[in-house]
Amino acid sequence: MSQRQIGSITLVRHGMTAWAASGQHTSVTDIDLTETGRAQAKALWHYFVDREHHFDGIYTSPLRRARNTAILAGFDPQTHSGLHEWRYGRYEGKTTPEIHQENPQWTIFRCGAPEGESGADIQQRCQQLLQDWEDAGHQHILCFAHGHILRALACCWLGLGLEFGDHLHLDAASISRLGWEHSTPAITLWNHCPCTIR
Repeated sequence: MSQRQIGSITLVRHGMTAWAASGQHTSVTDIDLTETGRAQAKALWHYFVDREHHFDGIYTSPLRRARNTAILAGFDPQTHSGLHEWRYGRYEGKTTPEIHQENPQWTIFRCGAPEGESGADIQQRCQQLLQDWEDAGHQHILCFAHGHILRALACCWLGLGLEFGDHLHLDAASISRLGWEHSTPAITLWNHCPCTIR
């Protein structure tokens, strides 16, 4: 698949949730934003309204925490199931220290999720996302989603294995952007946090 038609993809991780604050892995559990998360999402509105932007595709994960972040940030996004968070299977609701008691070497990007999605599943999903956006003729995309799926999407954009995701950090309500360095896929902004609410 050629990505040359897509000029940029702006990635927004959803605002804070109770499970994000406690470090619990959250995929299919459809929890909403905390009051802090709602304030973070509203602060994103100020970031976007103060800057000229021309998005021809605005998308969100189907989960409430991402969709409500988009709405509070001032957007009316289209839902895309490909932006759903990595399904953690039996690691749903567990913290990384809890998982390391079972597998000390575990990271989601290297090991996947037992009874959930594998790395191969996620790579296929991310490639399909890029293909869908390419087929739709989008040039500048804005998407609201989750920490692990957005990091995986960045790896796929760059043409790297998912293991590179271990080196990418995303805070709640952060903004990142994928684009180009001449003809090479690149990260042009990463983990920018316009909101100081924590």
